[in-house]
Amino acid sequence: MRSDTDVIIVGAGVGGLVLALSLHQAGIACRVYEGVREIRPLGVGINLLPHATRELDELGLLPTLDAIAVRTRESVFYTRHGQFIYGEPAGIDAGYDWPQYSIHRGDLQMALLAAVRQRLGDDSVVVNARCTGVEQDADAVTARFQDNDGNALPPVRGRIVVGCDGIHSVLRKQLYPQEGAPRYSGVNMWRGTTRCKPFLSGASMVRAGWLSTGKMVIYPIRDNIDADGNQLVNWVAEIEAAEPAVRDWNRSGRLEDFFPAFSNWHFDWLDVARLIQDADAILEYPMVDQDPLPTWTQGRMTLLGDAAHPMVPRGSNGAGQAVVDARYLTGQLKRLGLTPEALQQYDRVRVEATTRVVLTNRSNPPDAILREVHERSADKPYARIEDVISREELEGISRRYKQVAGFDPEALKARAPYV
Repeated sequence: MRSDTDVIIVGAGVGGLVLALSLHQAGIACRVYEGVREIRPLGVGINLLPHATRELDELGLLPTLDAIAVRTRESVFYTRHGQFIYGEPAGIDAGYDWPQYSIHRGDLQMALLAAVRQRLGDDSVVVNARCTGVEQDADAVTARFQDNDGNALPPVRGRIVVGCDGIHSVLRKQLYPQEGAPRYSGVNMWRGTTRCKPFLSGASMVRAGWLSTGKMVIYPIRDNIDADGNQLVNWVAEIEAAEPAVRDWNRSGRLEDFFPAFSNWHFDWLDVARLIQDADAILEYPMVDQDPLPTWTQGRMTLLGDAAHPMVPRGSNGAGQAVVDARYLTGQLKRLGLTPEALQQYDRVRVEATTRVVLTNRSNPPDAILREVHERSADKPYARIEDVISREELEGISRRYKQVAGFDPEALKARAPYV
């Protein structure tokens, strides 16, 4: 392992790889250290909202995304009876300068990894190197690693270290050893992907139902996957539950644990029950987060992405906030140098911003639209949605989340670049 770099990045997820590309763009040397023996495409679907795709556009990555993702055209909401509640255009169709993408997380990670290796060199990402801790002095940091067999690796010296090591972050535990277990939201989720014909616009993000009786999020993440024009469609089933599932992103789930809630979901626009039954595989995960931290930074060490602000996935915003973290941090390092002052400025801005997102995801994310209709209609079919809730109120819920999360159309367009 080489040990001569300015910024040590711990973790080769979305946030760590975008940080590496951004630092390279800014002329700052860095290297990424990843604990797994081989980086493989894991996970299922995620969304990249316009505030994230703006940053990826500034890295020249939109042609790559267009080749592997679906440009989302609309966001739509339905009851569990299949009744339309609300819809609005998304991305370019909503007047943004940047698209919204629905994409397989593994496709995104592998595309970012390829870009890092192409731009920074093959030795820019070191695998089989698990960080065990960080030491620092006034001028530098020393990160310690071991391989997956438990053998100590040579320490790595740098000016700055950034923990991009996800929900089980070693660096977060070093900063907050007494933090305790994650906060369970009272909801478990099951995720899967299914090959099927396009539905609605062919690029629709659907939210339907509600958590007490069963809620679904459904959207395509790959187009034209075979000669029949099928798409790969991502779905998430969410149900309130007394006990949380095991916190493991790659844990297999069982159909019988959640399918009864959705077995009669046969709509004009999609047979949701069949979609679930035809899944390639099912994963199970609890909807958990952590209480926001007062700071992510200590001297020359800081956190980014899920290591800094794990959030319940109810705003399609986790990966996007990691991207924004990476770009804003890079801008501060470019402006103030590889200094604790740069990390403190990053900390001041991004801790406050992501705290608002974490707390809003708990209470009033975009799917609060579903909650309001579920409660006001007593979960019964209605003749007219206007008899239940006004379009102005629905638009207000959506607009407020955009403002909190940082992708209000006018504010995003007017904001100066971070890097």
